[in-house]
Amino acid sequence: MPLYMDIHQLRGGETAEDVAHAHELDLKTQDKYNVVYEKYWFNDKVGKIFCLARAPSVEAAVRVHREAHGQVAEKVIEVDPELSDSFMGLGETNPAGAVVFSGTGVPDPGVRTIVFTDIVDSTALTQKLGDDAAMEVLQVHDSIVRAAIAAAAGHEVKHTGDGIMASFASAAAAVKAAIAIHSELRSHCESNKRAPFKVRIGAAAGEPVERNSDLFGSTVQLASRLCSSASPEQVLVSTAVAELCLGKGLRFQDIGEIELKGFDYPVRAHAVAWES
Repeated sequence: MPLYMDIHQLRGGETAEDVAHAHELDLKTQDKYNVVYEKYWFNDKVGKIFCLARAPSVEAAVRVHREAHGQVAEKVIEVDPELSDSFMGLGETNPAGAVVFSGTGVPDPGVRTIVFTDIVDSTALTQKLGDDAAMEVLQVHDSIVRAAIAAAAGHEVKHTGDGIMASFASAAAAVKAAIAIHSELRSHCESNKRAPFKVRIGAAAGEPVERNSDLFGSTVQLASRLCSSASPEQVLVSTAVAELCLGKGLRFQDIGEIELKGFDYPVRAHAVAWES
């Protein structure tokens, strides 16, 4: 059956226990409509819930909510199971069905930070070094980036050819992974001067269901454009990422509003201060 994710705007004052009870009512009702509500994310700070369900149709999933407790989602989208796992991670669920951070029991709010890496001037690098040496460069990049993603509990979404797209549950973890990537690459290139190269990184944070009825649609676009606008060895992040990192010991330089391709308005960007 197709996999759907829906978004609910809380009416105000609902607790984790209230949401767990509503999910329990879904489970008691779902068989009637051949639906399986698998798990949910609870973001009490912004008053939203994201539910993941397998259903024969959107209408069937909506009927379960309507009959079980009357709290119908404002938006429902169909998602690719592999993409859902890549963006959201497999995660742990507590007995109530809520996704929680591993080992903490704290509810996962469902917000994700999307990160793009990009090898600077990769085409020119291939022409200069040749195909074999350029492939070695890509392998070094992939190894360092994937190690940083894994260490920060992130998930690789896809390889872009000359970079990697990844998803993180924690904005601070995403930024620390980006810093680790630049640091490790610089150390590698200082000891391997035959084929030095640099990377640019961009990051943006958002909710799973956004405009254009896509999983992290606008957040992915923003992260990609910030990456394209970053200088070599720079990490450019959105305001949402910088705000989510408050109190985490990370430093940012507000570089003001910048024009990004595909965006109708200037976007404020922040550069991560990663060099000591």
